[in-house]
Amino acid sequence: MEIHNLFQPFDIRFVKVNECPVKAHKNTFIELIYIMEGEGTYHINQSEFKYSPENLFLVMPMDTHYTEVLTTTSFMFIRFNNIYLNAQRANERYSNLGDWAHKLEYIFQNSNHLQGCILRNVHDKPLVRALMDAIVQEHVNQQTLHKELVQQLMNTLITVVARNISLHIPEKSNLSQSLSLEIIHYIHQNIYNPDKLKAENIASHFNISLNYISEYFKKHTNENLQQYIINYKLLLVEIRLKHSDMRLNEIAAELNFTDDSHLTKTFKKYKGVSPSEFRRGVLALAF
Repeated sequence: MEIHNLFQPFDIRFVKVNECPVKAHKNTFIELIYIMEGEGTYHINQSEFKYSPENLFLVMPMDTHYTEVLTTTSFMFIRFNNIYLNAQRANERYSNLGDWAHKLEYIFQNSNHLQGCILRNVHDKPLVRALMDAIVQEHVNQQTLHKELVQQLMNTLITVVARNISLHIPEKSNLSQSLSLEIIHYIHQNIYNPDKLKAENIASHFNISLNYISEYFKKHTNENLQQYIINYKLLLVEIRLKHSDMRLNEIAAELNFTDDSHLTKTFKKYKGVSPSEFRRGVLALAF
């Protein structure tokens, strides 16, 4: 099977075809596929979905996918990789436009919940259409500052994508209480802030007794509160090992492990292999 690579930070393509130009393949990058017009069938990882205008599909790295075109279809492909995502990290105190890495982690965490078109919020469809039309216009006309404007449009698009993915979670979750979901979302949002993840601070934030919060969380998730936090951190470590070239000490620092030795010891304890062994295994599978 063909594996497609991206040799630049991001790529935008607009094609109009009567049949799919490529067979089943995998990407080493993230891809958003938007249907401007036309109908057909979209295949991804053994599932298939009918597509129509204004459908948006998310393809994660190493997903197997292809399309069958029924009527002439205009596709918009937006592709980006880790180089681009890292470049978007904002240093400005009041800016969140560069917080792509954290939004991306939310997508990785929940992409297995997705079924077909990811636009669950009907009010977002005209917004996404307007964004796509603007991206096409800027990409084709290439007026002054068109690259900067396209980047801002893409930032907005990824935020809309993250919001719609969040709408998939409650239906798929087996949690019996909405408060449990709120605690999980709180953990996701504050995973880089260890102080906020202390049990006493979580209990205070949700106005729950410190003696009861762990019991409550385990009752509705079948998982210990601190164990859930560790598992989520290790998931983020896996994402970085799979989809970035970050060194272990950089990953350890970002996720508040004491050092790379502490990260390696924790990862091996729960995953059975060291981070280096895990990364080598991922690279071996890619080839």
